[in-house]
Parts: sequence; C-alpha cells; structure tokens
Amino acid sequence: MSQQNLREIIKQEYKKCVENPIYFMKKYVKIQHPVKGTCNFDLYPFQEGALQDMVDHSLNIILKSRQMGISTLTAAYSLWLMTFHTDKNILIISITQETAKEIVTKVRFANDNLPTWLKVPCVEDNRLSLRLKNGSQIKAVSSAGTAGRSAALSLLIIDEAAFIDGIEEIWLSAQYTLSTGGRAILLSTPNGVGNFFHKTWVAAEAGENGFNTIRLPWHLHPERDQAWRDKQTELSGVKGAAQECDCDFSTSGNQVVSVDTLEFYKQTYIKDPVEKRGASQDLWIWDRPDNSKNYIVSADCARGDGADYSAFHVFDVDTLTQVAEYKGQLTTKDYGNLLVAIATEYNSALLVVENNNIGWGTLQQIIDRDYQNTFYSTPDLNVVDVEHNYTNKLNAQDKKLVPGFTTTNKNRPLMVSNMESCFRDKSVTIRSIRSYEELNVFIWNGPKAEAMRGYNDDLVMALSIGLWVRGTALKLRTEQMAYTRTMLGGITKVTNTTPGPSSQYKIIQSPQETWQFETGGGGVPGTGKKESLTWLL
Repeated sequence: MSQQNLREIIKQEYKKCVENPIYFMKKYVKIQHPVKGTCNFDLYPFQEGALQDMVDHSLNIILKSRQMGISTLTAAYSLWLMTFHTDKNILIISITQETAKEIVTKVRFANDNLPTWLKVPCVEDNRLSLRLKNGSQIKAVSSAGTAGRSAALSLLIIDEAAFIDGIEEIWLSAQYTLSTGGRAILLSTPNGVGNFFHKTWVAAEAGENGFNTIRLPWHLHPERDQAWRDKQTELSGVKGAAQECDCDFSTSGNQVVSVDTLEFYKQTYIKDPVEKRGASQDLWIWDRPDNSKNYIVSADCARGDGADYSAFHVFDVDTLTQVAEYKGQLTTKDYGNLLVAIATEYNSALLVVENNNIGWGTLQQIIDRDYQNTFYSTPDLNVVDVEHNYTNKLNAQDKKLVPGFTTTNKNRPLMVSNMESCFRDKSVTIRSIRSYEELNVFIWNGPKAEAMRGYNDDLVMALSIGLWVRGTALKLRTEQMAYTRTMLGGITKVTNTTPGPSSQYKIIQSPQETWQFETGGGGVPGTGKKESLTWLL
C-alpha cells in the first residue's frame, strides 16, 4: 500500500469518526471490562440510542438502572468531543470526588489506547483532570455548593444527580456557565420523589424545561433476564433492587410517608383552597368556621427571615380534616397576632405553639394578648395534664406548666411515627399541595426523619405537633370526661327510711337510671316522681 493510499484511508477514517461518534467508539475506543479486560467498546442498541440523544439534544436527563454502562458511554462521548473539537471544557460533578474521578479515568484510558493518528497529545494529566493540546479539557469535582461555578462549560455531567445534597444550588450556579451554549447530562438511578432529579424528570416529561428524557431500565440490557432480576431482589431486598434496577421513582427513596400513600392523598384530597388571604396569599382556607365544631391550631415558628418559614395548620378536632393552613415569613410578634386571630376565628380553637427557641417570642405575644385557650404542658412533657393542657393556664404555676409544646429528642420520633400512622391509616385529611410537597421530601436520614437538604419541613413538623397533641392531651381529656360522665351517671338520690339524714346518694348499676332521681312520694322509695339531671351536661 502506497503512502498516498494510506493517507487517504486515514483521512476517510478520520472523517467517519468526526461525523459518527457511534462508529468512532465501536471501532477505536477501548474500555476496561470487569470480566473481559481491555476490549473494544461494542455498544448495545440501547447505548447507541442514548448516545444519539446526547448528540441531538443539548439537555439530557437519564433515568437508568445500575450497571448499564452509561458512565462509560458519557466518558466516551466526552472523549469524542475533546478529540474532534477544539477548546471544549467538560466538567463532571458527582457525590464525591472519587466517583467523579472515575469518568476522567475512563477518558484517560480510552485516549491512551487510541491510534496515534487519532490521538491528540496530552499537555496536562493529573488525577482529576486531563487537558489536550487542542485546548479541550475535562475535570472532575465533588458536589460542593460552588461546584457549578466555573468558566464557560461545553458540557456539564452530573452523575448520581438524585443523591446529591444541595444540587439545586449547583444547577443554579451552572446556568451561567452553560449560558453560552453549553450542554448538560444529568444521570442517576431514582431516589424517591420530590427531589431535584425527580422534579426535573417530571417537568421534562411534561415538556416544561427543555430536557430530553432517556429511560434505561434493566431489561434493555441484552445480557439480563428475569432470573438476573430475581437474583438482585435476593441480594438487595425488594426496595433496594427496585431502586437499582426498575427506574421507578415510586418504589425507591426513603420517604417517611410512603409514595403510594402520598399518591392516594394527591388523587383523593389535594385541591385548591377556596380562599387565599394576606398580601402574599400565604394563608389558605378550605372550610370556614362551623360553630358546631371544635378546632385545633398547631404552629411551628421561625424568625421571619432566612430559609425557614413559620407554618400552622387548622384542623377539625373530631374528623382530623385540614381546614386552613399558613406558610410564610412574619416577625414573631406579627405571627403571634395572626395565630390569635385565626384561633379566635375558629371558635376559640386550642392554640398549640412550639416553644423551642424562636417560639417563645411568638408565645409571649399570644400571652400578652391574653388568649384564653393556649396549650400548656410540663417542661419535660413527661406528664400530659389533660385538665390544664386543654383548658389553658389555670393553676399553671401550681402544676409547673409552661406555655406551648416542646419538641425533644425523646418525643420527636414518637411524633413522626404517629404522623406516619395517621397517613397510613388514612385517618387524617390533608388538602394542601404545599404540605404534600413537603411530605414528599421528608425522609429518613439514617435514624432521623428530616427534610432533604435544600428543602423545608415546617408544615410537616407543625402537622406532627397537632396530630400528637390531638392524639394525647385531647384524647385523654375526652376519655376523662367520658369516665366522669359514666361515674356521675351511676349516682341517684334516694330517701332514707332509717333514722338519720332524710336522704343520701348511692351508686346504682342500672344504666337506665343514670342521671335520674326521685322527688316526692312521701319518703317511700319507688313511689315518687323521677326527674332527669341531664340538663347539667
């Protein structure tokens, strides 16, 4: 073969690689396979389809099963961009620096194994970055809040995007670096609903944010069958296998309230309020006060600035139906005034305010306003005083009661567990989309239940307080009242025929005689007229 013919062949091959990244990868890119060792990157059909989407769309979001070769695919795509284009700037962000580094390692390996006539000389090569002579470079960083702040990017790759805390800030920072025409690939297995990755996926499917969706479940891989899938369940459990294999948001994640339960509430109860009040429309009303009903207002407090919000719910005590809700930012004094106003409006409702830290400022305003149905409790909450917790501060000093509700490390898990049980049993009715969205991102972070990083749980905690008080103090008081009623119902007045007082009270057993006594009859039992004392109730 003459030198001229060889040059022509190389020229044609080079042109094919420039025009067709699939051809370039299948013929010239080497990868490290865990079983086969170093081999050609022989793309599967689903990988070819995903790669074509990366080329055709500037924004791609990939919902994938584990071990589908997508990290390797994005590495090969990055190498193609760097090799056949000048001054491409690629940034990889992952949960940790080590996981981000893996993609750079794959790019480096593939580049080292390219034919000499394809390879662009490397001018900078270290553990976390690679820069070629043509000005193109790739860099790996961890998911710190400033990770997206960089020079203008040609391609941003966010790996395991559903598991990165604070990804909203990263994405916001990246908007400016991508504004000159850069591309982005978000890829991850699912991690429940309500987080940034899930919301972005849902919005992409609805055509609202410009992202192209790529779904890659386990069964697309030609080397996997149902027996393989069943084995994953044995190894990882039902939930773990569903998260790693099925690309199903509803069966993944660590939500305190299950996704299926929340979906039931969304389809059944969530609806727009009939009225929104306030300058910012933060107070939502579904049912106006009914004079025949009792209500409870449960409130969580914030300073009125920053990222946290003050929040409260108004519930029908008997049916546990949400009738009103507030989430906004007010000063502690203004928030106290609002709570007094809404509690008074709802038939002087029992007002339960968390007294941790900032809550005292709000409670002081409520006390100054002399609201007469404020919840009082013992400082350590070891005792639930059913008389004074419910009927305000009468003898509060004697009972050593304090205004408000104290959330502690001891009762918080019980409150969260009680809330989850109420939702699981469908015994509480929530109508607010704001509460629904907070519940979606209220997760188990190890042993503690809390909002995902970057989200709030103000409404969730106000809800937990209200459900806990209703299920303890109010329930115990109702039971005490029923017990007292039953005891008094067993008392009747009879005439004594023996020397001594003319009459006395004794306990009777017949339920038909409750709340009745005899008058007249000349002192002979059973001959007088019976009168009822039920009017005393």
